[in-house]
Amino acid sequence: MMSTPFERLACPIDGRRLTQEGSSWRCEHGHGFDIARQGYVNLLPVQNKRSADPGDSKPMVAARQRFLAAGHYAPIAAAVSRLVMALNPVEGPLTCLDAGCGEGYYLRELAAQAPAGQALSLLGLDISKWAVMAAAKQDSGDTMAWVVGSNANLPVQPASVDVVLCMFGFPMMAEFERVLKPGGTLIKVEAGPDHLRELREVIYPTLKPDRPPRDEVPHGFVHHALDTVRFTCKIDTAQGIADLLAMTPHLYRASAEGRARAAALEALSVTVDVTLVQYRRQER
Repeated sequence: MMSTPFERLACPIDGRRLTQEGSSWRCEHGHGFDIARQGYVNLLPVQNKRSADPGDSKPMVAARQRFLAAGHYAPIAAAVSRLVMALNPVEGPLTCLDAGCGEGYYLRELAAQAPAGQALSLLGLDISKWAVMAAAKQDSGDTMAWVVGSNANLPVQPASVDVVLCMFGFPMMAEFERVLKPGGTLIKVEAGPDHLRELREVIYPTLKPDRPPRDEVPHGFVHHALDTVRFTCKIDTAQGIADLLAMTPHLYRASAEGRARAAALEALSVTVDVTLVQYRRQER
């Protein structure tokens, strides 16, 4: 894999192009953002925060890092990497934004699985500073750009990326459309009806009926393809089960009794059931 630095960042205050000057990024209006010693830049202005420390907490990030490092979701990463590698940009490196990158697992796997000679320009963005810090620390070769930012106001220049990944995240379709090049691809990874069913059966008294799939195609996009990844994940430690619960919304939705039942488990096999939906940005 040949890495090309991602340079199409935009000022989160006025939207102007950011240019790296030494250890900071600056726009023509003088707004400056320092690069942290870990290698990431915070482009989430305090006025755009809804809380003092938005996104995943430091313990949640650590739980996700342990769980993913154990390889439990490797088939998902492999499927996403195959889809991305099948896309051929018209010119230049293949530019990919992971919008809600967490601690960077899927981008690192994408880089690792890229064929020799494939040029990539990768940007990981998350609203959690703890997640972005963890991602930057694991990028030993400084091959990717890591940014604290919000999907609601992506600090990225218009029509500048070939692929947007939204991995179990919070899609902001208007922003995704804005930053994708015409004909660019959005890959959304979403939980299917049986995803983590066995864990949900432990923590909830009853399971809610499955919601019917939404067939509506987002404005500005055309539906391109739909794939499913389904496998059984065997977790053989109490820590692994706790980490899985901590990296899902179920941690907060479950009652204290449900969380206690999960904490009492020493091993658990769960169904992983996800859909990979591809949309193409309309060319206008």
